[in-house]
Amino acid sequence: MNMKKIINHPDHVVSEMLAGLAIAEKNLRYLPESEVIVRQKPDKNKVALISGGGSGHEPAHAGYVGQGMLDAAVSGNVFASPSPDRILSAIHEVAGEKGVLLIIKNYSGDIMNFGMAAELAEMEGYKVMSVVTKDDVAVPDSVYSTGRRGIAGTVFVHKIAGAAAEAGKSLEDIRNLSQKVIDNTRSMGMAMTPCVLPGVGKPGFTLGEQEIEIGMGIHGEPGVERTSVKTAKELAEILCSHILADMDFADAELAVMINGLGGTPLMELYILTGEVDKLLKAKGIKPCRWYVGNYMTSLEMSGCSVSLLKLDEELKGYLDAETNAPAWRN
Repeated sequence: MNMKKIINHPDHVVSEMLAGLAIAEKNLRYLPESEVIVRQKPDKNKVALISGGGSGHEPAHAGYVGQGMLDAAVSGNVFASPSPDRILSAIHEVAGEKGVLLIIKNYSGDIMNFGMAAELAEMEGYKVMSVVTKDDVAVPDSVYSTGRRGIAGTVFVHKIAGAAAEAGKSLEDIRNLSQKVIDNTRSMGMAMTPCVLPGVGKPGFTLGEQEIEIGMGIHGEPGVERTSVKTAKELAEILCSHILADMDFADAELAVMINGLGGTPLMELYILTGEVDKLLKAKGIKPCRWYVGNYMTSLEMSGCSVSLLKLDEELKGYLDAETNAPAWRN
């Protein structure tokens, strides 16, 4: 191998990572036959929440399993959707009579495989609903194609839907609440360095020493502009201008997530936080909840994303509700 990673073999990174997570977190359990992380003691007397996707975005998605958030997370190979049989095994493990909500990011593989698993589960008598997150304003929304990607704003859906499920809400109510979060969340990201997939051993794309890419996706999908290195103030202006052009946040209270992509120091994320705060307040927008750190990464990619969620009293209450999911930081 010509890459520097703390692994044993590229073929085993997902299973060994999930096994290590279950060792470190006493409230989680690993199902090795299906690459699923579930709560140690699933509560089948409430609506179950399942999310997942390709590995490489840790702590998403397994880090959001716990009381007050997800009941299970399904992992695919690195940057690859989990298969329908893995998703179905998660449904078997955590779903009860009140049904299950699948939280799916808007990628064609995830849409297809989670959809197939839902159909199989419904044939077995399970009540299944789903929502699709698509918060990335770098990609045009479209009814003719997959359209906008689901990125870090998805974590807001995990938290708010999880709190509602814990409060005993119905499947229909949680689905509608999740859609409300999706409709009121917008994100934009940027990358400064590529990442190396363990099974490939080399970067999936290249950036020059003085280049960054605005709007790049969490799998290295092309962005909207390749430009020179910018200051934190300039980045805040670029990312927020795209978001604010897409949705009117005027006079709104916001939850703001400043998300690292895996290789960005917290020092830099906090500097960006200060610039975003000043920019929003200058526009009459009121950030009242801040979440800064690595919430949805891209292996060791250096970069960040900004997510804005328009709040009301209901959403604030669910955001503030208790959870023991290891990756959520209030």
